[in-house]
Amino acid sequence: MIELQGTLIFICCLLVLKLLILVVHLTLQIEEGSQNSEQILEEEGDDLEFDSNDLEIEGDDPGIDDNDLGIEDNNLELEDKNLENERHDLPEGNDLEDNCEQLFDIEYHVLENNRDDATVEDVRNGDFLGKDYPPPFVGMEFESYDDAYNYYNCYAKDLGFAIRVKSSWTKRNSKEKRGAVLCCNCEGFKTSKEVHSRRKETRTGCLAMLRLRLVESNRWRVDEVKLEHNHLFDPERAQNSKSHKKMDAGAKRKVEPTVDVEVRTIKLYRTAAVDPLGYGSTNSNEGESSQHVDRSKRLKLKKGDAQIIHNYFCQVQLTNPNFFYLMDLNDEGFLRNVFWIHYRSRAAYGYFSDVVIFDTTCLLNKYEIPLFAFVGVNQHGQSILLGCGLLVDETFETYTWLFRAWLTCMLGRPPQTIITDQCKAMQGAIAEVFPRAHHRFCLSRVAHKILDNLGMLQDYEGFQRTLNMTINDSLKVDEFEMAWEDMIQRFGIADNEWLRTCYEDRERWVPVYSKDTSFAGISTFLKDESTQFFNGYVSQQTTLKEFFDMNELVLQKKYQKEALDDFESRNSSPILRTGSFFELQLSRVYTNEIFRRFQDEVVMMSSCFGITQVHASGPLVTYVIKERQVEESSRDIKNFEVMYDKRGAEVRCICSCFNFKGYLCRHALCILNYNGVEEVPPLYILARWRKDLKRFYVPDGGSNNVDIANPVQWFDHLYRRAMQVVEEGMISQDRYMVAWQAFKESLNKVRLVAEKHL
Repeated sequence: MIELQGTLIFICCLLVLKLLILVVHLTLQIEEGSQNSEQILEEEGDDLEFDSNDLEIEGDDPGIDDNDLGIEDNNLELEDKNLENERHDLPEGNDLEDNCEQLFDIEYHVLENNRDDATVEDVRNGDFLGKDYPPPFVGMEFESYDDAYNYYNCYAKDLGFAIRVKSSWTKRNSKEKRGAVLCCNCEGFKTSKEVHSRRKETRTGCLAMLRLRLVESNRWRVDEVKLEHNHLFDPERAQNSKSHKKMDAGAKRKVEPTVDVEVRTIKLYRTAAVDPLGYGSTNSNEGESSQHVDRSKRLKLKKGDAQIIHNYFCQVQLTNPNFFYLMDLNDEGFLRNVFWIHYRSRAAYGYFSDVVIFDTTCLLNKYEIPLFAFVGVNQHGQSILLGCGLLVDETFETYTWLFRAWLTCMLGRPPQTIITDQCKAMQGAIAEVFPRAHHRFCLSRVAHKILDNLGMLQDYEGFQRTLNMTINDSLKVDEFEMAWEDMIQRFGIADNEWLRTCYEDRERWVPVYSKDTSFAGISTFLKDESTQFFNGYVSQQTTLKEFFDMNELVLQKKYQKEALDDFESRNSSPILRTGSFFELQLSRVYTNEIFRRFQDEVVMMSSCFGITQVHASGPLVTYVIKERQVEESSRDIKNFEVMYDKRGAEVRCICSCFNFKGYLCRHALCILNYNGVEEVPPLYILARWRKDLKRFYVPDGGSNNVDIANPVQWFDHLYRRAMQVVEEGMISQDRYMVAWQAFKESLNKVRLVAEKHL
């Protein structure tokens, strides 16, 4: 009996030893994966608390490959040959009791984790399937942590490495995840206790990582990226890693739509191929899983249109690695929306993000192609393209997806002012995505709609003149209110429902309510063609094929026009029309087109007279200046209030010309001249209009560091440097010859390097 009891005790001891060995391995890996957690906690502040359980439950991979512990088929069994080798790693003394207490906690989380692996159904796994995932960049955003993890996992799988969760942190006294660091599986090194282990060394101290943070609107943003690896990729080993196994398993499960998700996920990836069925061909029912597919929720494309889109994207990417596009799919996998943006547009936005026009002319007028465009204004007052695409409908969900996609491509930098058509769905989406932007309606569109709805009035021409005066001649809010009331009473239109709706939205389109809003030279009474980048090229009958055939030609024509205007502005001297030093000063600063507009204000100074001081409070003085309206009767005189601050030579006119047009008005110039100021203060010379500002149209990643393993960054870096040579070389003929010779010599040197490797 005593021998039997001794045998049982010995067997129990062996079992305990096996379990303790497992505990030690898991504990060491968790500690190693969490080695930077203290630094993260310090950065996050007192309101965040590191939660090590996240590494097990939500990370799905504590940094241990299955084969590293001799684990097969998820069974918690150790190979006997490892037992003796690991005995020296066991804790001694009181540490044994502490580790025994941790055993049950760790076992519980391992079992919970394995259970989740077997039951979880990640709806968005299917969103990231495919090849050619773009490298992550700072500012990239996702709807959820799972979306971000799946994206980085797919990106890693395509390259041939595996990932794990290095660390994560939660809000204090809460399980809500606030941030995480995803890293390459080769991150770190063996600990001091593992150096004698016979396990194959898989870690190389790789620094490749992705740092995520939960930001406003419960979105996950990438705020740090390291792309370079210090090891060769091993696709076969990566394929067998835990993170990729879970992804493959999730891809095989049935994807069920989520009914409680209000906004569709932005899919930040490049699609490798276009499936004519999956992208909404309306001429084929082949392969449809059911007969009740809602065609209203998919982009209406004709036969061959899907291939046209695909061919265009492939063609542009061959010559432009920074070309980017996004595709929004419905729950059945059909294409809903497409958005694309050229590298030049992303770079131009860095200079001209103050005002953006969202043009939906094609959608409103039911064109053959549901085209939209983000349009900006360049240094010459010309329209520039800041992104475009195709939309399935005009709903809040669609607009929200689009605005978030566009904002993501612009590295999270919203516009100061965005001008759109009058649309409740669009208005709600802008409030959701651009809450701090000034949202205004296109004045000309609102005015035209009012005139169209009241076209049956007997005195239509009289109403048109009155409406124009009410909108544009009101300098104060109360003036507009009284003029509007007089207008609707005079023409008997107080009960017009459409007019009442416009009046309720008056703060978004009537100029007198937007005097503190910057419009960067867009006239307050816009012509329709001013907001249409493709005006004259796209009509209601234009097909998708015709559009893509001409698209690149239109862009090149616009680019050439801008380059020619830049050259003329830098190498010509405008003819002066007055003796004003203001005119001479800005003829040397502004581009030709903007100078001509400003020059008109200088010329109109002659119509201003009768400056009277009406109020003074220390250095702040208010004047009233009279102006004779030359287009009307000579007796028609209008008063303008102008405030002047003597301390900083700041001036502000009630007409708000500077905010509307981007340069000072004649009234403000007269007050500066009256106070002995001979030059326009630098505050009122916007950089966006300067002809001496060198603009490099290549996206700025915010850093001069170049990842030598990333061809896209090679392109950015070389292009930026080459454009600097081009800009300098265009100044004179001598500089042109030097630049040309430098390019030839550089090309010969690059070719010599290539020949040495043959």
